[in-house]
Amino acid sequence: MSSDSTYELANPLAVLLGKSPREFQRADFVKVVEKKNIKRLHFHYTGLDGRLKELKLPVVNPKQLELLLSEGERVDGSSLFKGVVDPGCSDLYVVPEFKTAFLNPFDQGGLDFICRYMTKEGNLAPFAPDNILRNASRFFQERTGRKLHAMGELEFFLISSAEDNIYPLNIQTGYHESGPFIKSGPILNEILCLISRVTGAVKYVHSEVGSIDFIRSDMKEIQGKRAEQLEVEYSPSPVCEMGDALVIGRWLIRNVAYRHGCVATFIPKIEEGLAGNGLHFHLTLEKDNKNLLVDEKTKRLSEDALCLIGGLCQHAKVLTAFGNMSASSYLRLVPDQEAPTRVCWSDMNRNALIRVPLGWSDVKNLAAVINPQDNFSAGDNIVRQTVELRTPDGSALIHLILAGIIMATEWAFVNREKALVLSDKLYAEAGAFANKEKVKTFPSLPGSCVESSRILLENRQFFEREGIFPQAMIEFIAGILKNENDEVISQKLQQLPEDSRLHEFRKIMHRDLHKH
Repeated sequence: MSSDSTYELANPLAVLLGKSPREFQRADFVKVVEKKNIKRLHFHYTGLDGRLKELKLPVVNPKQLELLLSEGERVDGSSLFKGVVDPGCSDLYVVPEFKTAFLNPFDQGGLDFICRYMTKEGNLAPFAPDNILRNASRFFQERTGRKLHAMGELEFFLISSAEDNIYPLNIQTGYHESGPFIKSGPILNEILCLISRVTGAVKYVHSEVGSIDFIRSDMKEIQGKRAEQLEVEYSPSPVCEMGDALVIGRWLIRNVAYRHGCVATFIPKIEEGLAGNGLHFHLTLEKDNKNLLVDEKTKRLSEDALCLIGGLCQHAKVLTAFGNMSASSYLRLVPDQEAPTRVCWSDMNRNALIRVPLGWSDVKNLAAVINPQDNFSAGDNIVRQTVELRTPDGSALIHLILAGIIMATEWAFVNREKALVLSDKLYAEAGAFANKEKVKTFPSLPGSCVESSRILLENRQFFEREGIFPQAMIEFIAGILKNENDEVISQKLQQLPEDSRLHEFRKIMHRDLHKH
């Protein structure tokens, strides 16, 4: 291990064992159990609802410990994958992946692992969301010779009792605010600490735009409480690792909130006119550990970057099937609230479907301008450019939306010329969103889950290629979307008197308080 292991937020297991998590072996955990007085193993695995599941296993003796680590345990697949797995052949194995191990921050005697679902034949279960992502990633690398890395932005509202009104925060003014105007700083510090130690993938945390001092709702859990919007942004990681890290992050955030008597929710929308919870993904393409998004000579976006953008634009509509999975998703995707409604891309504009943020491509060592006494630069050879997809929200099934993004990117590299033509056609230049007629020339995103369901079924063969997405999974997702029954919901809401409209609006938003 490098000297980085001495840092407070380093992975405690990596520090203890003196090695990277990628090097963890079964024998290492026998040592951990002895040194940390571990009494329980917690096996975690992602359910069909997108949430982290748990199986607690007592540590009885070394032989039993090694057996659990070597062979895993058995679970009921028909309960975890209801509607996808036949109850007649439902048993699955859950087998720990050693590099995911972490000390449970909520149980002093617990050692936790993320597990993979395996069939009775000893193969990765093809219908499990994390295995779908793994297969998609492998397929992409084999077809293109490139790797996709991703970083997610977990936006959520922290809801707490409104005990005082000291230093109030005006509505929609919370972006990067600090205490005492933001009251949740200590909780956010704890979230930063835990996600950093467990995943090693946090870039930063901050308060976001949304804030509300009194929630109006039929749900007693949140009625009359205060809400502050927060965000955890991750660092770029291999796409499969990012899928797990985001699911673990949501689990950690909810647990931290719970022990502070708060509610953390990732729902797409909490109040009309208030910023919604996106789940934006920043993407990079890598080959031989090199970021391919910037042309070395021109310092502008590379052809690979434009190809990636074209692929995302081509399949943007169908990707909503995995990234926008509740009726309230389409109450978030409205004009002028930094959420996309049209298929286009832009430099830095937050109204676009795809945004190309500042990436330090043309400038280096900025601190030297302000601190001329220190000319050291840490980033001379580091390319930090990303491409940001802004459609997904907190209702997304994380592993599946990432798998969908991979499939869209693979299409772009196989159909390179088409992707490049599309990226050129759908570019929104500076000021484009002020021109309403220009905006209308860009294709519209779906307006409901029902519409998204139809588009998914029309394009199912695209995802079912090479068996990446099983047929049963596509049908299951389409069924969930269709059951939202939201195709004409906006029109119905607009026909109601104002008070009734707001009441129905909130019922739709809040019913998915703990979804995914």
